[in-house]
Amino acid sequence: MNREIRVIVYCRAPEEGPAPLEAAFLGINEDLAEVPGLLRSELLHSTLQGEDFAVLSYWQDAQSFRDWEQGAAHRSQTSPLRRYQDRGGSRHYGIYEVRDAASFTES
Repeated sequence: MNREIRVIVYCRAPEEGPAPLEAAFLGINEDLAEVPGLLRSELLHSTLQGEDFAVLSYWQDAQSFRDWEQGAAHRSQTSPLRRYQDRGGSRHYGIYEVRDAASFTES
């Protein structure tokens, strides 16, 4: 069974503020729009730590992500965002398989 996965890349805003990071995110998404298996990408901002951000991408399955990650275009497509990756912690990214989900709507 192929399950969707989520990839999280932890980032930090530069000293001058979040605008360069936000611009890098928008720029890479123009290039990533045609990547097979990439369903969606979001830039998240921490409400607890103002300089902390994360890029959350939704993938059709792990194989789609691996194919892209190991492909020739991966490094050039993500290079504008790489300088903002938070490499200070024990992990600067995570890959999670969706095991279960629930949806909620307003009544």
